[in-house]
Amino acid sequence: MRAAAGACSGGGKDTLVASFLRFILLLLLPLTALYILYALHAILSSSCPPEHDRLMAAAFVSHVTAHNHTSSTPPPPAMVTVSTPRTPPPLAIDTVPTARMTPATVTVVSTARMPPPPATVTVVTRATMPPPPATVTVTTARMPPPPATVMVKTTRMPPPPATVTVTRARMPPSPAAVTVVSTARVPPRPATVTLVSTASTPPPSPPATVTVSTTPTTLQHVVFGIAASARMWEKRKEYIKIWWRPNSGMRGFVWLDRGVRGSRVPEGLPAIKISSDTSGFPYTHRRGHRSAIRISRIVSETFRLGLPGVRWFVMGDDDTVFLPDNLLAVLGRLDHRQPYYVGSPSESHLQNIFFSYGMAFGGGGFAISQPLAARLERMQDACIRRYPWLYGSDDRIQACMAELGVPLTRHPGFHQYDVYGDLLGLLAAHPVAPLVSLHHLDVVRPLFPNVRSRPAALRRLFDGPVTLDSAGVMQQSICYDAANRWTVTVAWGFVVTVTRGVMPAREMEMPARTFLNWYRRADYKAHAFNTRPLARNQCERPALYYLASARRTVVRTGETTVTRYQRWRHRNDVRPPCQWRIPDPDALLDSVIVLKKPDPGLWDRSPMRNCCRVLSSPRKEGGGNKTMTIDVGVCKDWEYSQV
Repeated sequence: MRAAAGACSGGGKDTLVASFLRFILLLLLPLTALYILYALHAILSSSCPPEHDRLMAAAFVSHVTAHNHTSSTPPPPAMVTVSTPRTPPPLAIDTVPTARMTPATVTVVSTARMPPPPATVTVVTRATMPPPPATVTVTTARMPPPPATVMVKTTRMPPPPATVTVTRARMPPSPAAVTVVSTARVPPRPATVTLVSTASTPPPSPPATVTVSTTPTTLQHVVFGIAASARMWEKRKEYIKIWWRPNSGMRGFVWLDRGVRGSRVPEGLPAIKISSDTSGFPYTHRRGHRSAIRISRIVSETFRLGLPGVRWFVMGDDDTVFLPDNLLAVLGRLDHRQPYYVGSPSESHLQNIFFSYGMAFGGGGFAISQPLAARLERMQDACIRRYPWLYGSDDRIQACMAELGVPLTRHPGFHQYDVYGDLLGLLAAHPVAPLVSLHHLDVVRPLFPNVRSRPAALRRLFDGPVTLDSAGVMQQSICYDAANRWTVTVAWGFVVTVTRGVMPAREMEMPARTFLNWYRRADYKAHAFNTRPLARNQCERPALYYLASARRTVVRTGETTVTRYQRWRHRNDVRPPCQWRIPDPDALLDSVIVLKKPDPGLWDRSPMRNCCRVLSSPRKEGGGNKTMTIDVGVCKDWEYSQV
């Protein structure tokens, strides 16, 4: 019974599964048939020709437009082809919007060699959907056709902006005319016109360069202000006569504290002015003198004279000697239209500490450009009142310059010479710069020891070397006499030194200590530069040859200068014995002749020492010729100071 029952139950289960499968098959058969029919329909639809679709679409669009209906999709672009001759007509495009719109895009491409006349294209838009841009293609023919007009009407939606592109051929066409006429209440956006040229056009010219040219600075552009006192005038005026050039257009004034005899018409001197009263200015320095206030105002008082054409105001003392041509060489390299304060600090390290390393010492002279002098004149009186405790005039000038914000432009050619003794060491190793000024000539020894007075020594310098070649005065050259093993230095126009042995150029360009500092001490640490002893031993003691004469001559190579330097010895001077097997120049040489071509453009080049060459020198003691001949000039590319 259990077996029969199990068999019956198993047969019933198979019947239910089969029924479910039949139901699923019956459900899927209609769906499969529908899918097959849909696929066949799609295949048959894709096999229709495209011309038929375009014709049907065009008919549909024309039907909708005729009945003023709005299509759900934008119409295809209208293609218009216009044939033109080889002489193409110019193009003109008129866009007439009647609603809120922006111009449609119109592209005109010209392939003609001659510029075409304008074609007129009018676009009126009213569509709610923006149509694609209409394309107008213009080709060329022999006869020019009338201008073509294309009108595309749409409804309320604005089309994209119009872009007109004109391509030019080798010949430049006439400009395309674009006319926009608006009848709508809201103005349309402007049409964009882009010109693309394939013709060769010249490159744009470079921008114009504006160059402000000025004439070179001359003595007529410089005004000197010389500080002097009536008490020292009769003695100090001899220094001014040496360098002042009354017949060359120099301008300047001597400012005195009071009148002196013959001050109205000075002979060979600048005009004399009396400084204004300065008793109202405070002065509290215990060791100084209140004349410093008067002297510090000389630049401002000279400026108030209103002289025309002034570029520089140069300040100096009555015992300051200027070399005018070298001064012009320095000032000519600076822009006088800018504020400049040009000068040099003291040679004394202690003086610079007590006053300032940023101060131009007035005795050595300083120069102020015209714009800076104008600023100084406006504020100097108030500035002076703020510094009653200062000592001199030059530190008051520097205090006002600090308030104006103008620093000192240093130049090593201005010499204060706060020293005592002999200037031989300083001038024989002068810096590679033009000699501009000398000061304190009443304190130091005369430049040349074998003259009767200090002004006479200066007269020898100015009548000879300064007149022949001012740029080369005091310029040092270093060379060697290899045969005699001598070291020779030439300070042109001043002195020649000859030393036994071979001394390096690095040492010879240092000033020898032939002077004392401003406090009369032989302290080598009291100077603002390196120094060396005159001789480290008795054998290195140099033989000195000072300038005796100077003249100009003409040789095969052109004009040249001939300066003669004569041996000089102190009275009762006895040369110490030397064990070196080197000839003593003092025994072999009595004079030195230096040949040098004038070089007025020396300072137009970069600073560089001249080279000297020993042309001849005596070889034996007791010979007849005791003269050395030296040539000085610009160094060749291969020349340098070495034996």
